[in-house]
Amino acid sequence: MNWNQIEGNWKQLKGNVKQQWGNLTDDQLDVIAGKRGELAGKIQEVYGKTKEEVEKQISDWQATQKEMSCCNSDSKDA
Repeated sequence: MNWNQIEGNWKQLKGNVKQQWGNLTDDQLDVIAGKRGELAGKIQEVYGKTKEEVEKQISDWQATQKEMSCCNSDSKDA
């Protein structure tokens, strides 16, 4: 799933983001609105992580979303 898809589906994906980074509030997620840079900055601020750590976490999370999107679409076709 590319980032444009994530941004476009942000309302549906907010729950997944909340599972990954539970210290982010709903209000913060609303402000982030699917923007990768905003998400990275907020994770850095809330968790005290380096930019590199956060970028890796986001990339890993994004890859997971791609896998889930793949599998979800397969199960809908069945």
